[in-house]
Amino acid sequence: MAAKVEPFWKRKTLEQMDQDEWESLCDGCGLCCLQKLEDEDDGSVYYTRIACKLLDLNTCRCTNYSERRKFVPDCIQLTPAQADSFQWLPPTCAYRLISEGKDLLIWHPLVCGDPEQVHKQRISQSGRMLSEGSVPEDEWEDHLIFRAG
Repeated sequence: MAAKVEPFWKRKTLEQMDQDEWESLCDGCGLCCLQKLEDEDDGSVYYTRIACKLLDLNTCRCTNYSERRKFVPDCIQLTPAQADSFQWLPPTCAYRLISEGKDLLIWHPLVCGDPEQVHKQRISQSGRMLSEGSVPEDEWEDHLIFRAG
């Protein structure tokens, strides 16, 4: 009987993954594309329900992923080299989980095979986000949803 091969995210580090494996870690929650506020006193990062102007409010996917930095210059490109700073990502994020030596969660598409589970389990903010242009920046604090970390 052949030995069972562990999934790539269990046998590889983030640095060892190829581009397709890296991209497949994204669960499609869109939480990293929400506007965040940082507490000046303690550095805590708070997520708002206000989405980047390129994020589709229902699918939680970037509407122009390949050219996003052209339209949103400060869009962060996640790389394995940044893994030690991933604590600002949501605690459910696969990139953060893997960087912390943890396994993917049961609803993750790579585990369950269903990319809609992230929405069905209400991990994403699908249908509950506001467009960046619809809320003045000085009112973002009124739309906090959770603290990272």
